[in-house]
Amino acid sequence: MAKRVQLVLTKDVSKLGRSGDLVEVAPGYARNYLIPQSLATHATPGILKQVERRREQERQRQAELKQQALEQKAALEKVGSLKIAKQVGENEAIFGTVTSQDVADAIQAATSQEVDRRGITIPDIGKLGSYKAEVKLFSDVTAVIDIEVVAS
Repeated sequence: MAKRVQLVLTKDVSKLGRSGDLVEVAPGYARNYLIPQSLATHATPGILKQVERRREQERQRQAELKQQALEQKAALEKVGSLKIAKQVGENEAIFGTVTSQDVADAIQAATSQEVDRRGITIPDIGKLGSYKAEVKLFSDVTAVIDIEVVAS
């Protein structure tokens, strides 16, 4: 059996790895597919140093993003309760629903910080009252904010 070949991926390859990963594959797979398709290059000491440098830069970038998310979490939790005004019908039932975009707009107005609406998780809101919403700011940083739905 032939020995395996070490390559550095230049693009993401499904079921093998992401760009910049060091992988060991069969020589035929490397010679016939990965290298001709420009999906990988041979692992030389110089390329390995470049890959490590890129990984370190990515780690630093992720650390900075996490720090910003922690600062944003502290600012959001300091605000207290956000008020969202909705039209009300009988029995304090609201017309429509409170959407994540409504919450994102309320956060923007209160803190002047942009929050991605896709990271906001709100409960089903059908009546006036106080609710809690989760705002995912980073992969492991989540802020819980209070929402107060009031009549407009």
